[in-house]
Amino acid sequence: MDQASRIVAGWTGLISQERSACAAWKKAVGKKIAVRTRALKMVRQTLVVEVEDEIWRQNLWSLRYQILGNLKKAIGPDIVSDLELRVMPLRMGPKRETREPLVLEPLDEAESIQDPGLRRIYKAARQREIA
Repeated sequence: MDQASRIVAGWTGLISQERSACAAWKKAVGKKIAVRTRALKMVRQTLVVEVEDEIWRQNLWSLRYQILGNLKKAIGPDIVSDLELRVMPLRMGPKRETREPLVLEPLDEAESIQDPGLRRIYKAARQREIA
């Protein structure tokens, strides 16, 4: 009995072959590999896949025939005939805005006078000026 994804992949107009191939990628490679890879698009009969780094690309390249066999089982023959593995460009995650700590200046300018005697004289003179 054919799988539903294979039957649906055969229907033209409802689901594109590209969408069915990208959706079948996780099933073809398994959860652990699917976390580190992403099926991007189809170019003719080649499925373009992004991988984390060059080591992943080399390892998946050696497994490509097994992966293609799994894809054929999942979505049917003659949809995906080759894989293109690309290293993902570095993506920057969201970051918190870093701000310098806010330095509060003293409300009273007399507080910046170090000598307590001069500070008291300055405050008294200022009080006389205001009154």
